[in-house]
Amino acid sequence: MTLWKPDPTFYPSPRDAAAAPAEKLAYVAAFDRSASRPDALAVLDADPGSASYGAVVGWTDLPYTGDELHHFGWNACSSALCPSAPHPHVERRYLIVPGLRSSRIYVYDTKDVVSPRLVKVIEAEDLGKRAGYSRPHTVHCGPGGLYVSALGGYGEDGPGGIAVLDHTSFEVLGRWEADRGPQYLAYDFWWHINHDVMVTSEWGTPSMVEDGVVGELLLGRKYGHRIHFWDMRRRRHIQEADLGDQHQMVLELRPAHDPTKKYGFAGVVTNVEDLSASIWVWYEDGSRWAVRKVVDIPAEPASAGDLPDVLKPFGAVPPLVTDIDLSVDDRHLYVSCWGTGELKQYDVSDPFNPVETGSIRLGGVVRRAAHPAAPSERLAGGPQMIEVSRDGERVYITNSLYGSWDDQFYPDGVGAWMAKADTAAFTLDERFFPHGDDFRGLRPHQTRLQGGDASSDSYCYP
Repeated sequence: MTLWKPDPTFYPSPRDAAAAPAEKLAYVAAFDRSASRPDALAVLDADPGSASYGAVVGWTDLPYTGDELHHFGWNACSSALCPSAPHPHVERRYLIVPGLRSSRIYVYDTKDVVSPRLVKVIEAEDLGKRAGYSRPHTVHCGPGGLYVSALGGYGEDGPGGIAVLDHTSFEVLGRWEADRGPQYLAYDFWWHINHDVMVTSEWGTPSMVEDGVVGELLLGRKYGHRIHFWDMRRRRHIQEADLGDQHQMVLELRPAHDPTKKYGFAGVVTNVEDLSASIWVWYEDGSRWAVRKVVDIPAEPASAGDLPDVLKPFGAVPPLVTDIDLSVDDRHLYVSCWGTGELKQYDVSDPFNPVETGSIRLGGVVRRAAHPAAPSERLAGGPQMIEVSRDGERVYITNSLYGSWDDQFYPDGVGAWMAKADTAAFTLDERFFPHGDDFRGLRPHQTRLQGGDASSDSYCYP
């Protein structure tokens, strides 16, 4: 269905997006680790003036079991206004929701309802036969269609890559890459849309990640440690940048929202030499792309008796940077340290010299820091997925990473909780703390905000 006028949540520039009305709903993917009951989309009231603020007000169970919801995204966003591939009459209406273990992709309609309605299921076979991929992971709306990264190949472990779906029918169009070059491992992807540059990162193939961290692979430096650059229009690999094989698992990518800029941030889970985590900047250096480490986050010493088996030999808790998010004004970078239980705020006005400006402790392998709304409750898990509001005033946090990894690092149970921080004072909102039974026994992972958020949209005008 098309609109006469562009969707009002499509904003030509990041400045327009930041000035737009605040979100009133937050959509959260929640999964059942046992795969004995369906995963779900939980809908949270994000309106501080509402009587149900901070509560789960909508809920939709998926039709099957065993999906393990992870990341998801909108069908359309502000990139629909870009002159290179305009789609101004689609609307931000549908959530595209992949099952990381099942390889199914669900399409949910959010228009005029609180609990999303299922409108289409793309079966694993359709994704596999048409695009050659499995284990769909990250969804971005962009030029020419919907882009979905995948960790695995169809009928084989790899390579992973990107599939393209039609904006309107949601049919799988095919594989995005025309020439993948040396790229084999996959994870996140983003772009500098005005410059026809795609950027991708590396985690591992399904066999490397689905059963948890494989010690031999980690210490053998076999997980992803590169960033890849592509000619977006021609769909061809043009360069890779190796961060060094000690820097294992290059995950989230966050390019500058200002479309005139050609830099972005990447988070690295761990350095196998000292268990630290790091943040890197990619940038254009003459005719080539370069990478530079700009933040080191050290591991925290701990008694072996307080550590899960996977960490006992090391006598320390690694930060495990598993998500980063950049505010729409490109001023603040938020970094989740899932292992130590910390959310960090950095001023990145100068992207090559970040300055830490705030820290919040919640959960953690050893600390188990409590939320001020429940000061006696020791929390498992830690800040994991984070999402920043368009105006940059709020950060939403969930605590579960991935079922098998949860179980390795929090073997006594990861629990289920969500929190919100106000960014000016960088303190937790005591009125917003859905947890425990609020998620009906499921584990919350990624959050999407009504009308878009800091990691959903790309802009073509500064």
